[in-house]
Amino acid sequence: MLEIEPEIVYYLILKSREFDEKDVPGEDAELDDAPGDAMIERGMRYYDGDPVAQEIKDTIDGLNDDQQAELVALTWLGRGDFTADDWAGAVHLARERHSGPTSDYLLGTPLLGDYLEEGLTQLGYTVEDLERRGA
Repeated sequence: MLEIEPEIVYYLILKSREFDEKDVPGEDAELDDAPGDAMIERGMRYYDGDPVAQEIKDTIDGLNDDQQAELVALTWLGRGDFTADDWAGAVHLARERHSGPTSDYLLGTPLLGDYLEEGLTQLGYTVEDLERRGA
C-alpha cells in the first residue's frame, strides 16, 4: 500500500520526536497556537542550523515526489484529517496541494512524530514491528 518504506517513516518518527524535545526559542512563544504559514515560519526559524532538523530535512528531500506526498498524507491521517479509507484521496490531495519544499512544511508541523506514527498505525503498521525488524 505504501510506496515509502515504513522504515524511513519510523526513522523520521524518531528524529521528529528528538527534534520536538528541544526547547523552542522564547521569542517564538506567541506563535505556539498559530495556524498554517505562521507555524511553518516558526519551524523554519527554529530548525535553521539544527543538526537533527537537517537530518530530517535531508531525508525528506531525498524522497521522490510520490513518497513525499505519502508522508504528508500520513501526517494528515495521523492528525485526523482523513481515515484509512480515504488514503488514496489524501495522497492525491497532498500531490495537488504541493507548493514548496515538503520538508519545510513537515518540519513546521508540531507533533510530527506522533502524527506519522498514528498514520502508520491506521494503515496497519506498528512501531513495535518496525523496532523488532531493526528499522
